[in-house]
Amino acid sequence: MIQRINRAVVLGSGVMGSGIAAHLANLGIPTLLLDIVPNDVTADEKAKGLTVEDKPVRNRFSNQALQNLLKQKPAPLTSKKNLALIEPGNFEDDFERLQEADWIIEVVVEKLEIKQQIFARVDQYRKLGSIVSSNTSGISVEAMVEGRSEDFKAHFLGTHFFNPPRYLKLLEIIPTQYTTDHVLKFMKTFAEDVLGKGVVVAKDTPNFIANRIGTYGLLITVGQMLQGGYSVGEVDSVTGPLIGRPKSATFRTLDVVGLDTFVHVANNVYEQVSGTEKDVFQVPSFIKEMLQKGWLGSKSGQGFYLKKGKEILELNPNTLEYEASKKLRTPALEMSKQEKGVKNKLKALVFADDRAGELLWNILSPVLVYAAELVGEIADDIIAIDQAMKWGFGWELGPFETWDAIGLERSVLKMEEAGTVIPMWIKQMLNNGQTSFYQEQDGELVYYHNGEYKKNVENPKKINLKQLKKQDNRVIKKNSGASLIDLGDGVALLEFHSPNNAIGPDITQMITYAVEEVEKNFKGLVIGNQGKNFCVGANLAMILMEAQDDNIFELDLVVRSFQQAMMKIKYCNKPVVAAPFGMTLGGGAEVCLPAASIQAAPETYIGLVEVGVGLIPGGGGNKELYIKHLNAIPQGVEVDLQKVANSVFEKIALAKVSSSAEEARENFFLTGKDDISTNGDHLIYDAKQKVLALDRNGYQPPVRKKVPVVGETGYAALLLGAQSMFYSGYISEHDLKIAKKLAYVIAGGKVSFGTEVDEQYLLDLEREAFLSLVAEPKSQQRMQHMLLKGKPLRN
Repeated sequence: MIQRINRAVVLGSGVMGSGIAAHLANLGIPTLLLDIVPNDVTADEKAKGLTVEDKPVRNRFSNQALQNLLKQKPAPLTSKKNLALIEPGNFEDDFERLQEADWIIEVVVEKLEIKQQIFARVDQYRKLGSIVSSNTSGISVEAMVEGRSEDFKAHFLGTHFFNPPRYLKLLEIIPTQYTTDHVLKFMKTFAEDVLGKGVVVAKDTPNFIANRIGTYGLLITVGQMLQGGYSVGEVDSVTGPLIGRPKSATFRTLDVVGLDTFVHVANNVYEQVSGTEKDVFQVPSFIKEMLQKGWLGSKSGQGFYLKKGKEILELNPNTLEYEASKKLRTPALEMSKQEKGVKNKLKALVFADDRAGELLWNILSPVLVYAAELVGEIADDIIAIDQAMKWGFGWELGPFETWDAIGLERSVLKMEEAGTVIPMWIKQMLNNGQTSFYQEQDGELVYYHNGEYKKNVENPKKINLKQLKKQDNRVIKKNSGASLIDLGDGVALLEFHSPNNAIGPDITQMITYAVEEVEKNFKGLVIGNQGKNFCVGANLAMILMEAQDDNIFELDLVVRSFQQAMMKIKYCNKPVVAAPFGMTLGGGAEVCLPAASIQAAPETYIGLVEVGVGLIPGGGGNKELYIKHLNAIPQGVEVDLQKVANSVFEKIALAKVSSSAEEARENFFLTGKDDISTNGDHLIYDAKQKVLALDRNGYQPPVRKKVPVVGETGYAALLLGAQSMFYSGYISEHDLKIAKKLAYVIAGGKVSFGTEVDEQYLLDLEREAFLSLVAEPKSQQRMQHMLLKGKPLRN
């Protein structure tokens, strides 16, 4: 019986197979990637004197897949080093090695006969007790195991990853009637705790959960576009973030997915259902014509959209010609923009008596009813369906959460007036006075199931701060920017909740208070939150306003206070653990760097990016990143101070942002004492456990030490590259001015090479440079441009 996954084999090296292999490698699991043997050699192989008997030819497809992993965007690998954990092979030479694997994942072409043939061979070579799964997106998993051994059947299930596996959270697990409870439980726990997935257990039905409902919704939307005379652009302008859906909305999503993939998924359901449902899954003729023309979307260069120069054109489905892109504009749309939150926007829009309201009602209402009809057929409960749509399709609200948002009673009444047949279980629910699918009882979320409300039992590692704060005495103190929360077990949490979690004086005050409170009454502190991003940096609008009013004295106080707060974090006599995720930029990175330890989410994009707005880090970021580089040098190894200074200067001057937590470790934002949570939902829990572990081990704050710097000679060396770029025309005069300020700070000012200085001296240099740049008109122009346009200005 498998207790852990030490090695894996992926069968099939296409985009999905190689993506799954990459995800496993990112998690440190050695993986063998197999594919078929080519029938002949390429011209390039022939020129090298290779034949079909040579290993490079026989492993061509898996080798090509590995090379493609290094080129793909977004990157499937969290670090290029992880490629070494994927070994290429082929079905003929390496099948015996399946006996090495604890998990064998099939990702070959979506044809039942081929999968059955593959599994017949797998059954011969796998070791007893190893888990076998198929990544099918909709073929019956029950049919796949016909004729297989009892041990194979007991350890087989469907594991449907969503593409790209590194980034999309959903994993649909589909057991068969033979899958043992132990295997199902093991894989669910493994997928959550190790793979970092949101797991939904689905039933063995066409396209399972997310693709079944998602494809239905997309086809309903296409039908409403044609029926209502809307354009592609008009539909996308209201079916994106406005209603809690991804920016790609409807037709940009189809372009990204690929029309061939979409049609395949739709046809899979079409062939297995009947009645009115079958009619919906009938692909419209104009899409079939697009398919024939090869207009597949992004992969072919055109689909529902076509980019011509800087202009993006949209397809007219009636003429199949491209036209200028349009947006829908109605009074209801303008009014909805004044509403806060997706739930309020939805409620304002779906009942509106204009073209936007009509479109959204006609798109949403059939999907809500369809999802309700499928409860019990595709999944056991409503929460599985909602989670699948949120995790797999990026919806902010699942179908039943959406129904609650717009009002169940009101919407059912409107549906019935239009002749829509409402599922009987919802009618019974309403007759019993139960008017919402979700409720809060005693501070906990419950959901409707078979006539009663059930508690949502989640992985205990998932801490919901929103729910936690509703419990008595959990919020210790709060202001407009942050809250100090009692996490339990003697651990406190400092949560940022300002707009974009940007750091201003309110957050700085709460950091100071939190450290003082923790030192008196707690075992330690976690700094974390569950917003969109950990922290995008300082409150740039506030800084610009003060700078334009020439309030440099006030800004000096603000920066001093922030620096002092960072030093309090560093030298707190109780452990402080930062829990970054998503964008962790500028001041956000500066909060993490002095912490006793960092517990990062896998997708943590951390960097000191202040040069992008004409500044340099002012809260101690330069100093802390420099010290982290120094501390990473093993004892006994001679320290090359200039090399360290050069590396830190380059990272900050180029505003380098890590593409993952693993890359952040390579860039020294994370060190050996820091860890990465494979599941972002477990981040707060893991950070709390780290605090408790540090406390148990008798945590002591770091000893204050002086820092060796490169001084004046090192300053000159740092500037060489920047001056060369300036004279070559690659950077502007203002860029060079910023580089000089940054180099001066990192070098430690006008001192001799190797001089040891204290941290406050470096902080003073940093603050003075920051304030001098804030006063520069060109830096103020850069700040204003970033606030208005969301991208850097080069002036």
